[in-house]
Amino acid sequence: MTMGRVRIALDAMGGDHGPGIVIPGAALTLERHPDVTFLMYGDEALCQPILADYPALKAVTELRGCDVFITMDEKPGQALRRGRGKSSMWLAIQAVKDGEADVAVSAGNTGALMAMATFCLRTMAGINRPAIACIWPTLRGESIVLDVGATIGADAGHLVNMALMGSAMASILFDIERPSVGLLNVGTEDAKGLDEIKLASGMLRDAPIASMEYAGFVEGSDIGQGTVDVVVTEGFTGNVALKTAEGTAKQIATYLKQAMASSLMSKIGYLFARSAFKALKDRMDPRKVNGGVFLGLDGVVIKSHGGTDATGYAAAIDVGYDMVKYDLLDRIRSALDHEFSAGATMAGPDDAQENAQGDKP
Repeated sequence: MTMGRVRIALDAMGGDHGPGIVIPGAALTLERHPDVTFLMYGDEALCQPILADYPALKAVTELRGCDVFITMDEKPGQALRRGRGKSSMWLAIQAVKDGEADVAVSAGNTGALMAMATFCLRTMAGINRPAIACIWPTLRGESIVLDVGATIGADAGHLVNMALMGSAMASILFDIERPSVGLLNVGTEDAKGLDEIKLASGMLRDAPIASMEYAGFVEGSDIGQGTVDVVVTEGFTGNVALKTAEGTAKQIATYLKQAMASSLMSKIGYLFARSAFKALKDRMDPRKVNGGVFLGLDGVVIKSHGGTDATGYAAAIDVGYDMVKYDLLDRIRSALDHEFSAGATMAGPDDAQENAQGDKP
């Protein structure tokens, strides 16, 4: 566990609402974690008046003005060319690279943030591509799901690396010594799925990995059930699953609201069950699980939902705080070094390929 203050760099201009959400969110985090300090990058004319309303936050914040901001609809390449070295997003990431901050948090354009973070920080040794890991509410509590949109497609080695990184994150957030890890597939049978998924499963099954417990294949329904602590998939499938879950939650909430207003008896029933519905609303509140972690980078970067409020933004900062406080990068490096030395992700692909052979899906 890291001792001392946690230094957090904030892209104050990121997201749909900019400093109007970022600053109140940072104030909420400060209330929960008095050992934080902030480096804030943004338009001074916009940030200063809001920051003045939070004197405790202002006392631990250094505001650095800039006048280049990345919009939510910019393409990653365009954002990188225009904002490199001078945008609020880039400067927050650069602070991590330069050792001025321990973590960068932004609610800005996801593609731009990933491009800038990868270009600026680079990936860890042995990692070719980063992944976005999110916290997923389940019937058992919470799970980690990755990748939810960093890159499309994944070979077996990348899936294995994501399993190692995800288990390191889960061990920190959930205080589990050996988190259970499953590969998302079209079925739980060994013969099902794409060749790369079956190959990765063979590699994970055959290698004794001390930092996690491999549970085999899991299906889409297992994510919400909380069957495993970590669900691993490639970015296209993971992003579709995430957006489907978010849409389903909104759909159910709308159905309940309509049902409760459909008749006098329904309205009376709602009055008696109001506390139960409040509890349900709290459990389905996406703000409480806000904050995607960019795993595989040589630095900690957190992506907040662009349209969240102060409560949601504070949750994203809190995730970054935990990742720093409990040494996420060191844990990932340790897991990767151990498995690389043992040959878990590198050696024996022929054997793993043989184990993955079976009928086509």
